[in-house]
Order: sequence, then C-alpha cells, then structure tokens
Amino acid sequence: MKISVIGAGNVGATCANVLALKNFATEVVLLDVKPGVSEGKAMDMMQTAQMMHIDTKIIGVTAPMDDAAKADEAYKATENSDVVVITSGIPRKPGMSRTDLIGVNSKIVKGVMDQALKHSPEAVFIIVSNPVDTLTYLALKDSGLPRNRVIGMSGLLDGSRFEYYLAQAIGCPVRDINAMVIGAHGDLMVPLTRFASYKGRPVTELLSEEKLAEIEHATQVGGGTLTSLLGTSAWYAPGTTAATMAEAVAKDSGLTISSICYLDGEYGEKDVCAGVPAVLGKGGIKEITVLDLNEKEKAMFDASVGSARETNAKLAEALK
Repeated sequence: MKISVIGAGNVGATCANVLALKNFATEVVLLDVKPGVSEGKAMDMMQTAQMMHIDTKIIGVTAPMDDAAKADEAYKATENSDVVVITSGIPRKPGMSRTDLIGVNSKIVKGVMDQALKHSPEAVFIIVSNPVDTLTYLALKDSGLPRNRVIGMSGLLDGSRFEYYLAQAIGCPVRDINAMVIGAHGDLMVPLTRFASYKGRPVTELLSEEKLAEIEHATQVGGGTLTSLLGTSAWYAPGTTAATMAEAVAKDSGLTISSICYLDGEYGEKDVCAGVPAVLGKGGIKEITVLDLNEKEKAMFDASVGSARETNAKLAEALK
C-alpha cells in the first residue's frame, strides 16, 4: 500500500506523520517544491520509528518549480500510489477568507494534479488545498476522472470541531459526542445539530437553543478562529483528517465520512462539489448517503452550496 502526500507544509507533514503512525501503508512519499524540506521531515519522522513502532517507510523528495525535468523525475517517486493527498498551496493568514486563496492555489493544484495523475493513473485523490470545494471541482473536471476518485476534505474536519465545541459545553469527553457537518467548507457550512448526540442522547435535550446556536456559529468560523490565534491555518486536525480519509480508502473500510463530493442530483444539486456523508473505501466514494433534511437544514445547505458555486465561477479568471 503506497500513499503520496504532495505538499510538505504543516498540514502535509502532519498527514504523513499520522499515516506512518497508523502503520497500515508500506510506503508514504512526501513531496514538496522547497529543496530539502520533504527529505528533512521524512528523516525526522523515520527517526521516531523505533520509539513509535513504525514499520511504514517514509520518503521525502523535492520537485523544483524551476526545472520541469527534475520535477518530473521527483514525481516518479510517487509512481503507482494507491492514494494521493494534495495539500499544496498557500495557507490562510489572519483576515483572509478561503476564497482569497483561489488565484494562487488553483494554478498550483492543477499542476500537481497533472503530474501526480501521470505517475499514478489508478489513484484516488484527496484534495485538501483551499478553497477546497472549488479546487476539488477543478481537480475532477481538469483530470476527467470519475467522480468517485476525487474527494475533498472538509466535513470530517468541521465535524470534529463541532464535536469539540459540543463536548466543551456538555463537559464530557469529545469521543462521547457524535456529530456531522455538511455543505461547503466555509462560514455557511451546516452543523447538523438535530443529528448530534451524546452517548446516543440528542444534544438538543442537553443544551439550550441559545447555546446550540452559539456552538453552531463557533463551528462555522472554527478555521478562522484558529488562523487568528496561530497566525496561519491550523494543521494538526486537518492533517489527521486527511490521513483518516486516506486510511478509509486504502483499507476499504466502508466508513461513512462527511466528504466533499461531486453532486449529480443528490440533495437536489448538480455540477457542484460540497460536503455530504459518503461511504469511503476501495476506489474512493462508494456511495453518497442522502439524509432526510428538514426545511431549515435544506435551506442552509442550499445557501452553503450556493457559496461554492460563486467561488467556482471565479475559476476561469483565476486560471488565466
């Protein structure tokens, strides 16, 4: 089992490290454009192998931006990957929205996708770079791959933030909370409070409407909150989320994970990518689960997907 992570920044390196700690892959390849960064981080991780009982081999390679021949040679290290995780691009800084990143990151992701697909034509691709709904759409349309093989990362991450805030309010371990977020990865994402539970008990029985509304808002701006605190985008939870999704695909787990999928009629939406619960396994998306949303939830979902469409409309200009 081989997994390649493109982009050795905070998110990519965390993803590679978590993949190695999960110990299911034979090899993890970490690739970046900055000379020595991937090699150094891979070496650093491998030097924990004895202590952490890691059997996975981690390899770091540099694909220089200014030398196409050397970059192509570097991508050969990713050859025949089962899963490719793309984290390449610039992260958010305080005051920036995810949409602000589209100009630079769309060109980066398009180039990475072309190279990675050339060397791993059968791989499943997990897109992490922001704005992730639109860049997942770009990766799918540009590659011509079937929709099951291009997945965006957001719902599981947003759900984990939702679970964190609910656990803080209830005063319980986070692992006792089950919750899900759908929609586009932005301030209009949809925390499904009606479906959230604590040990099987609806959280609506435990917290007031006012408190739940506060938690929903905190979830929606959760990424921005961390960016303002850290001075850049978060990385531990995003990197772990990407690794967890890659594991679900690689191990054919059949887990239902809220993921960015291309919608072709599901939830009444077509020709757009947004977060919905999906069964992940061999080949990527095995099935999209259509939840029975009430009127309010459907209206919120439609508004969220509408924001993704607006960002998609900016793609052509960004790629000029």
